[in-house]
Amino acid sequence: MLQGQPTFLPCTPAGVQQVLLRSGYDPAGKHVVIVGRSNIVGKPLAALLMQRNPGGNATVTVCHTRTRDLPDITRQADILVAAMGVPGAVTADMVREGAVVIDVGINRVGYRLVGDVDYDAVAAKAEAITPVPGGIGPMTIALLLSNTLDAARRTVSV
Repeated sequence: MLQGQPTFLPCTPAGVQQVLLRSGYDPAGKHVVIVGRSNIVGKPLAALLMQRNPGGNATVTVCHTRTRDLPDITRQADILVAAMGVPGAVTADMVREGAVVIDVGINRVGYRLVGDVDYDAVAAKAEAITPVPGGIGPMTIALLLSNTLDAARRTVSV
């Protein structure tokens, strides 16, 4: 993946990339800030968005919950991806007006599922925002099915 060679892409990062492309928010030339450095989402998403291909060519900053002056960095984002696993961690004061916000987090709070973004407050400022549940989760499943189909095709062609 890091070499840009054909491979099975990690499903959630590929789902984020597809949501951006299919919604008309091509990350090329944009500043993308990813808050979360996990090996499952944050790091592979950064690699995908930096690749020289459709859905890539972004300038990417990866932060985490211990990043100093995190709100100052997130406010610079054209596209902000929240993937830190902390319910409501991204608040309206952390998002610049007109930013695109992708909420990858899924957290159980009581009987509700919520994301890493304070949805109602941030939605008032963002040009676009993904809901939780119903945003990136279904895209993750779609990309898992796509990878499964690709694996079957590769097996048959061998």
